[in-house]
Amino acid sequence: MAIEISKQARADAVASIQRYFQENMDEPIGDLPASLLLNFFLEEIGAVVYNKAVADAQARMQLRAADLTGELYVDEFQYWSKGAGAKRGRR
Repeated sequence: MAIEISKQARADAVASIQRYFQENMDEPIGDLPASLLLNFFLEEIGAVVYNKAVADAQARMQLRAADLTGELYVDEFQYWSKGAGAKRGRR
């Protein structure tokens, strides 16, 4: 599965790569080489990041599902314990 990013994200990533080269390398990098480098990273390393994100989301969902009672439990028959019915019952 190819990892697709929006045009804006691609433009921002290319600009970030160019800035990185400007600040950390001896030579700057142009738009096309930066875009090709981004393509390489997305194709070669993107799946690793994607799979890690999926695994993290899955683990989080499993924890939440394992504690559905703690997450979603609502006490039953609380009418009388709130005192609402006690007031009406007095005459």
